[in-house]
Amino acid sequence: IIAAGSGKRISNDVKNIPKSMVKVNGRSIIEYQLSVLNKAGINEVYAITGPYSEKFNIKNIKYVKDEKYEKHDILGSLMEAKKFLEKDTIVLYSDIIFELKIIEKILDSKEDISIAVDMNWEKNYEGRTEHPKSEAENIELNNNEEIIKIKKNIQNVKNNVGEFLGIIKFRNRGSELFVKKYEELIKNSNGLFHESPSILKAYVTDMIQELIDSNIKIKPIFVSGKWCEIDTMQDLKNAEKIFSS
Repeated sequence: IIAAGSGKRISNDVKNIPKSMVKVNGRSIIEYQLSVLNKAGINEVYAITGPYSEKFNIKNIKYVKDEKYEKHDILGSLMEAKKFLEKDTIVLYSDIIFELKIIEKILDSKEDISIAVDMNWEKNYEGRTEHPKSEAENIELNNNEEIIKIKKNIQNVKNNVGEFLGIIKFRNRGSELFVKKYEELIKNSNGLFHESPSILKAYVTDMIQELIDSNIKIKPIFVSGKWCEIDTMQDLKNAEKIFSS
């Protein structure tokens, strides 16, 4: 779980705590995630923490502190835990809540690298003025349902467009391919990296695009069911409605 970010966009009250510790109906986001992961049979969980790591008090999680938090973005945070990226691993953003069937579906994937995709995503942006559709991490599919592009705000294309949930599954050689490619890039990449100013300031989606461009297959796992991203106060209120039961 990449949990180095804070809740500053949600409100001033939570700007000094990790975003994943923000409470939704009295439970933190990370507790929701942990409960679903445990139900799916996943019990070895690592959280990558940033500047407010001392605020984490969840048992049954191992913590990896991202000491270079200021120097890089979310991809760099993930790579601080690269030694744990082996065999079958699920990587999660720390600001999403989802129901069990979503994680079960991606767990069924036999591909080296799979990502969870919602094709019915636009409904999630109704009334989200603080976090509009243009901020969605989109994927574009070709006619064979293969991902050809992943980035924020894909518009005006003839192909089908979905939204990446922030859930990746690695199995077999998948994590090795990912880490190896990252290490090559850190040595050799200067300047712009896909949608980011540099590899150090890159998003996970930039790295996925790099793999696609290197002819490494990224399998879309089409999910349906309840999920939401919590980035603003509006999102938080929405999540409290969706996950009220």
